[in-house]
Amino acid sequence: MYIMKTTVLKLFAVLAFIATGTTFAQSNISGSVVEVEKEVKTTDIKIEVEVDSQEELESTFTIEDIQELIDETGAGEDLSFSIKCNGEEMTNGLKASMTYEIKGNTDDRENFIKSIKKLRKAAIKYYQSKN
Repeated sequence: MYIMKTTVLKLFAVLAFIATGTTFAQSNISGSVVEVEKEVKTTDIKIEVEVDSQEELESTFTIEDIQELIDETGAGEDLSFSIKCNGEEMTNGLKASMTYEIKGNTDDRENFIKSIKKLRKAAIKYYQSKN
C-alpha cells in the first residue's frame, strides 16, 4: 500500500508540474493591430530572350513591352537585355547559336531602348542570312 501511495504522489507531482509549466509557457497576445504599407519596387532588370526562328523573334516581344517594363523601374537601376538566336545543329552535334547582349542603366533609358532596337534588327538579319 505504501508503494502505491508514493507512485500516486509521484504521478500527481508530475501532472502538477506539467500543468504549471504549460500555464506559464503560454505567451500573451496583444490586442493591437499594426498596419503595414506594402510597396512594390522593381530593381535591376535582366531580360533574356531565346528564340529558334525569325518568326518567333518577331512575335516574342515588342519594343513597347520592354519600354513599359523599364518605365516601372526606379532611377539608377541596372538593366540588361540579351537575345540568344538558336541555329541549326552543326556537324559536331552541337547546336549553333549567337547571343547579343547589352547593359545599361535606367538613367539613360532612351539609349538603352535604341540599343534594344538595334539588337532586334541584328537578330532578324542573323536569321535572314540563314535562309
